[in-house]
Amino acid sequence: MMEQLELRHLRLVCAIADTGGLRRAAALLGYSQPAVSTQLQRIEGYFGGELFLRSRVGVVPTPFGVQVVAQAREVLAQVDAIGRFPAAGTAGTGRALRLAATNTPILSGLVVRIREALPDLALTVSSVYSSAEIVELLESGALDAAIGTDYPGRELQHSDAVAHRGIVTEPSSVALPADHRLAHRSEVSLSELAEDAWFVTPDDGAGWPEVFYEACQEAGFRPATVHRFLGDLRQLQGLIAAGLGVAVVQATFRPSAGVLVKPLTGRPVWCRYVLAWQPSGVADETVETVHRCATAAYRELSLHVPHFQPWSTPGPGTPRR
Repeated sequence: MMEQLELRHLRLVCAIADTGGLRRAAALLGYSQPAVSTQLQRIEGYFGGELFLRSRVGVVPTPFGVQVVAQAREVLAQVDAIGRFPAAGTAGTGRALRLAATNTPILSGLVVRIREALPDLALTVSSVYSSAEIVELLESGALDAAIGTDYPGRELQHSDAVAHRGIVTEPSSVALPADHRLAHRSEVSLSELAEDAWFVTPDDGAGWPEVFYEACQEAGFRPATVHRFLGDLRQLQGLIAAGLGVAVVQATFRPSAGVLVKPLTGRPVWCRYVLAWQPSGVADETVETVHRCATAAYRELSLHVPHFQPWSTPGPGTPRR
């Protein structure tokens, strides 16, 4: 077992999360695949829990791995930021950032942290539903940076005018009415919901709802009733609470009265939060700060969502690879 954790171990964990595979992470870091596999086993032994699971699209973080990767990114961002501070007398001169975000629960925490970290930054925030539209706005120069989403195996596509970096990859959950027949269960399988009506949001230009329908097909069914929904979360929760259907939601989704959130067994649907930006228009230190603030906002949010906790920390019986 590893005696102590080093920065190179954190970079390896993040590389695996970013690339979605041991072979791709090895190529990125200049290691052999067996070396990456061996090192990952030692890192998992150090943490006392499995960080990644193999899937049909490569490897994806376990819920515990989601937490470790988020904290690793925060540590690395702080380390990388050392020495990036602007020279005395130049900080805050004419800096502005036009930031957009998809429907992400980390936005409020992110904005608060950016304002605390960069008090002289002129920050404007806008909401954009589609990650594909976010890319278009970045490439046209209408935005400086944005928080979007993509899915394992369907990484965000853009030209060289835009760069992106993963924030966290999380397994999706399902929102049910409080009186649902499976309300007593700690987790449910997708196949057990085959007869339910579903609320499904429109195409986001990054792979949704295709990833949902593919997961349903692998579970042996196609939803018989689909309500196409594009509204605010309060409306959605009201419809679910009324027993009109269920919905795939983000793992950090906070249910209102009459709604329960359950993890899906097998974790069939995954989503990645992504920071995208214009390298020619945003300073490196600003990118690092925004990324650090985003990972911190996610970590803080996940710590206060009760249904997420059993899946984000290893127990005494956590299996080893």
